[in-house]
Amino acid sequence: MKLAPLMLAASCLVFAGWANAQSGDELLKSKGCMGCHDLDKKKVGPSLKDVAAKYKGNKDAEAKVTTALKEGKGHPMKVSASDADIKTMVERVLSQK
Repeated sequence: MKLAPLMLAASCLVFAGWANAQSGDELLKSKGCMGCHDLDKKKVGPSLKDVAAKYKGNKDAEAKVTTALKEGKGHPMKVSASDADIKTMVERVLSQK
């Protein structure tokens, strides 16, 4: 019986994490990415579809884009976001078709 409250508390924490997680699209907007990028047309930076096409088939794509965003290498500025948020955004960008 003592295990039930602990399991309930753990499941609440998991649900709270899911409830607070933002989608890739929401993160791209809230972190300012869409100010320079658009889904399918060039703005200041390339379209998200063009970025995905550039890295299509590249097994190191996620690592390269993540490094560019975190360190500002190959990207005009460092992105101020958690590793988890950057991962979500990069996965969303690279999933474009």
